Amino acid sequence: MTVTRVHLLITGRVQGVYFRHHTMEKAVELELKGWVRNRMDGKVEAVFEGDPAKVIEMIHWCQTGPTHANVTDVQEAWEEPVEENGPFRIKYD
Repeated sequence: MTVTRVHLLITGRVQGVYFRHHTMEKAVELELKGWVRNRMDGKVEAVFEGDPAKVIEMIHWCQTGPTHANVTDVQEAWEEPVEENGPFRIKYD
């Protein structure tokens, strides 16, 4: 199976609206590996790794996010897959 990896920075009203939780639910539904976290600058940062079509679907989802989010920008950086270990997770660092 081909695996792809993308690193996203998501800007807008993305903290305090359960963005990380809903992102984790969607990523698990799509069987993606990786992580999501809040940043000190108010952005949400996420890494998704897995089937290319599912990664693209996840990027599209992040462009809107959950109900109360207001996404204004999503920056994508495509990276070499690193075979993330374990299930998709929320990082708290």
